[in-house]
Amino acid sequence: MMRRRASTPPRVRPSRHGRHGREDRSPVVRPPLPAQETREERFDFVVGTAAEFLRSAWPELREVRFEVAAMPPASDDDGIPRWTVSTEERRIVLYRLPIERLGSLHREDELHRRMAIEGCVFRAAAQYLDRDPWDLGPERFRFL
Repeated sequence: MMRRRASTPPRVRPSRHGRHGREDRSPVVRPPLPAQETREERFDFVVGTAAEFLRSAWPELREVRFEVAAMPPASDDDGIPRWTVSTEERRIVLYRLPIERLGSLHREDELHRRMAIEGCVFRAAAQYLDRDPWDLGPERFRFL
């Protein structure tokens, strides 16, 4: 065993180093990061913002519930529906998986995904009101 002389000052290691001179093991995620949004949360947010816009623009839609479901209960003669409209129950149900997976985007990015979801919300609301989707928010799509 080797002894140090009393005149030699001890070596000071940085606090993150262990007793063997190596760095300590880090946590799995460092630095602490906020939790990422899921696809469901992003979809719900886009549907909610589009529904609030439509409710503020059209008094007939103020009492309508916009709901999100994963899949429709069954397919119909036209294929897999993207939404269901029930005027008696004042309810519009949008189906997340068919909208996200069966829609075709010409550019795969967040903006075009949001536009596709908003388009479905507008078309479902137009079906509920028995109008053309472009009549629901023409100023929203006008570029001056």
